[in-house]
Amino acid sequence: MPKFAANLSFLFAELPFLDRFAAAASLGFKAVEFISPYDYPPEEIATHLQRHSLELALFNAPYSKSPGGERGMAALPDRRDEFVFTFDRALLYAEVTGCQRIHVLSGVWPEGRDRREGEACYIDNLRWCSDKAARLGVTLQVEPLNGRDAPGYFIGTTEQGMDIVRRVGRENVRLQLDLYHRQMTEGDLSEAVTSLVGWYSHIQIANVPGRHEPDDGEVNYSHLFQLIDEVGYQGWIGCEYRPRTTVIAGIGWAKPWGIG
Repeated sequence: MPKFAANLSFLFAELPFLDRFAAAASLGFKAVEFISPYDYPPEEIATHLQRHSLELALFNAPYSKSPGGERGMAALPDRRDEFVFTFDRALLYAEVTGCQRIHVLSGVWPEGRDRREGEACYIDNLRWCSDKAARLGVTLQVEPLNGRDAPGYFIGTTEQGMDIVRRVGRENVRLQLDLYHRQMTEGDLSEAVTSLVGWYSHIQIANVPGRHEPDDGEVNYSHLFQLIDEVGYQGWIGCEYRPRTTVIAGIGWAKPWGIG
């Protein structure tokens, strides 16, 4: 049976962040994920997880030192020192919260620059941090992002993401299969779920158009959830969608799996 994690950066946005843990648990979610935990001490996040019997499925490595953040820096040669400096912070949060997956964002690639520089940098950085992460049982995630939502992002297709994962050659570096981004860029979602089994260790969902609930839209998620079960995927499925109105009003899609 599919296991769903509430993405607290997208869901319950009308609530203060720390109140979203209780909201997720009240609907029956057993896990949460979010983009960034770094505005709060890791011990505070761990307390909310324990209080509401939630697992932390995933969060992102730090974006940058800048207040507004960005889409990562792990593939940017000029930012390597900053990446190394900040990644230890991600590992601290993973250790304190018990999280076993960290998404390592590649960054936006400068137009006209040779991509081979970025590939070499990303691979080296992933190898370096995967060795450190392995000591905590943490798996690092490489996620392709579509060019409409993330213009210029270095990893834009499943093929590019898989090329990096294979070349890194570490058991704890895997693909993050976001079915929304895949639909926006390539489609062929059933093929991705079946042919890449074993290479992805986290899935995320939202429908197209609008990045809304996985019910009414281009993507037949009922079929995909059945297929995900059939291929034997045991990990979490992150609900990284924007509710059309409120989470509760649109949660009917999840009631067959005990949520809502």
